[in-house]
Amino acid sequence: MSASPETPVYVEALIFLGAAVVAVPLFRKLRLGSILGYLAAGLVIGPFGLGLFSDSTSVMHVAELGVVLFLFIIGLELNLSRLWAMRRDIFVLGTAQVVVTGLLAMVYPLLVVGRPWQASLIAGLGLALSSTALVMQMLGERGEVQHPHGQKAFAILLLQDLAIVPLLALVALLSPVDSTGGDPLWLSAAKMLGAVAVVVLTGRYLLSPFFRVLANAGAHEVMTAAALLVVIAAATLMTYVGLSSALGAFLAGVLLAESSYRHELEADLEPFRGLLLGLFFISVGMTVDVRVIVDHWRLLLGALVTITVIKTSVVYGLMRLLRNPHDVSLRTALLLPQGGEFGFVLFSTAVAAGVMQQEQATLLVVLVTMTMALTPLIAAVAPRFIRTRTAPERKEDFAGARGSVLIVGFGRFGQIVSQLLLAEGVDVTTIDIDVEMIEAAERFGFKVYYGDGTRLDVLRAAGAERARLICVCVERKDAATRILELCRTTFPLAEVYVRAYDRGHALELMEHGAHFQLRETFESAIAFGRAALVGMGLPPERVAEVEEDIRQRDRDRFAIQQQGRDVQAGNDKLYTRPAPRPEPFIPPQRQAVSLNLAPTGEGGKDGKKE
Repeated sequence: MSASPETPVYVEALIFLGAAVVAVPLFRKLRLGSILGYLAAGLVIGPFGLGLFSDSTSVMHVAELGVVLFLFIIGLELNLSRLWAMRRDIFVLGTAQVVVTGLLAMVYPLLVVGRPWQASLIAGLGLALSSTALVMQMLGERGEVQHPHGQKAFAILLLQDLAIVPLLALVALLSPVDSTGGDPLWLSAAKMLGAVAVVVLTGRYLLSPFFRVLANAGAHEVMTAAALLVVIAAATLMTYVGLSSALGAFLAGVLLAESSYRHELEADLEPFRGLLLGLFFISVGMTVDVRVIVDHWRLLLGALVTITVIKTSVVYGLMRLLRNPHDVSLRTALLLPQGGEFGFVLFSTAVAAGVMQQEQATLLVVLVTMTMALTPLIAAVAPRFIRTRTAPERKEDFAGARGSVLIVGFGRFGQIVSQLLLAEGVDVTTIDIDVEMIEAAERFGFKVYYGDGTRLDVLRAAGAERARLICVCVERKDAATRILELCRTTFPLAEVYVRAYDRGHALELMEHGAHFQLRETFESAIAFGRAALVGMGLPPERVAEVEEDIRQRDRDRFAIQQQGRDVQAGNDKLYTRPAPRPEPFIPPQRQAVSLNLAPTGEGGKDGKKE
C-alpha cells in the first residue's frame, strides 16, 4: 500500500508510529541509539523500501517543525549572559570550522570526481555543516548537554545554523541564472535586521506579560497553544525574510530563558518536540535511495571516509589550537563528522540556481544521510580513544529515596553538610554524578544515589517534591544556578540552600531566589584568620570583637551590592593598608644642597630667589 493524498491521516500516523515503536526500542536494545532506529524505520517504510510512502518531501516539511521546537527548547536552556560568554567558541571556533572544512572538503568533488569549482565549493561548504538535531538529541540522551564537549559542540552548531544565510547568498552569487528580479541587497539586509529586532523586542517586553495573563486564566491547554504560537510565529517571520526558521525559534527561546514561565513552556513543548524530531529523522531515512548507493558505492564510500576524516581532524585540530583539553577536543570532534539538515536546503537551492546538477545533489543527500547514520557509532567509540580513566557506567536507581532533606553533590562540601544533619538523625537523600565518589562513599557505609541534579526528572525521582530542604552542594557555578532555578520553579514548597563559588556567584544565587547561600571558602577563611589572631597573642574577647566586626562589614557590603547588583560596590567597608610612603633607610647627616645654583645677581643666598 502506497500512501497517497487520499489516504486517511490516521492511517499515515499509524504507519509512522508503528515503525518508530518497533525500530527505536530494538536499536536501543542493541545499543545503537534511537536516531539510528528512526533512520532505519524511515528507510523501511519510505519510497525506496516497502513503498508505504511515495513522497518524503512533504513529510520532511512537517517534520522540520521538530527541529524548530528543538532549537526553541535549547534557547530556553541558555540566556543572553551565557550566550555572550560562549562568543569565542561560537564566532572563532565555529567560523574557522566551517571555512577550513568547506575548503578541504571541496577538494574531493573537484579533483577526484571532476566537478566544476562552483559546485565543488557549495558541496564542501554544505558538508561542513553538521546536524544540530542529531547531535543535541545524542547529547540529551546521554545527559551531556552541559558537559564541556557538549557546550563546545553546541557553539559550533549554532554558528553553522547562522552560516546558512551567507551560504545561500553565495549560491545566488555563483548562479549563472539572472536573478535581478529579487530585492536589492540592502533591502534584504534591512528585512533580516528588522525581523531579528521584532523577535528580540517582542521576547524582551511582551512575552512575559502575555504568559502572565494566560497563567492567571488557569487554562493549561491555552498555555501549550501559546507556546506553539510563539515558536511558529518566530520561525515563520524568519523564513519570510530569508533567515533560518530555527534561528527565530532559538532567539525566542533565549529571550524567554529568564522568564518565570520557562520550565512550564519546556514541559509543555517536550512531547511535541520528541515526536516531531523523531518524525524528522524518519523522513531523512525515507530519502535514502538504496539504488544510488549500490550504483555509486565506491564513490560514496570514498566520500564518506574523506568527509569523516576531514571534519573530525579539523574540529580536533582547531580545538587543540585554542588550548582545549585532549578529551574535550576528541569528544567534540567525534560528535560532528556528519552532514546536517541545512545541507539539504543548500543543495536543493544550488540545483534551482543552476550551480549544481541534480545528480550531484542526490549523491550529496545520500552521503549526508549516511554520515548521520554513522555518527552514533563513531561517538559511541569515543571513550576508547581517550587515555584518561573513565568512570564505570552506573544506572539511576532511586528506590528508597524518601529523605526530608535532599543533598545534591557529595563532594568535600556536601560530605561535611551531611555529617551535621545525620548527627541529629535527619532523614537525608544524597545524589551525585561522580561514580567513583559514590563507590568510595559506599565503602564507608554511605548511601549515595547516582543522578545528575541539573535534570528535572532526576530531582523528581530523588524526592525533591517531598523534601523540606534542598541543599545544593555541587562545585560548578553554572550547575548550582541551574539546580536552584529548577527547584525554585518546580518545588516552591522546599527551601533551597546553595553553595556559592564566590561573591559574584552568591549575588547571582540571591537574585534567583536562594533561601540561603554561603561562599565555599568564607567560613574556613574566618576560622583561619581567628586562629592567626590568637597565635599573635590577642585575648579571646578582642578576637571575638574583630571577628564580629568583619562579619558585619561583610553583611553590609553584600547588602549594598545586592541593591546595585555591582560586585565592586561597598569597597569602603573593607580594611585596606595605605600604600607605603618611600623613605630613606638612614636619615641624612647633612643638609641637602641644590647642585644647580643660580648665577650671581639672579638670586639670593644659596642660589634661591628672594
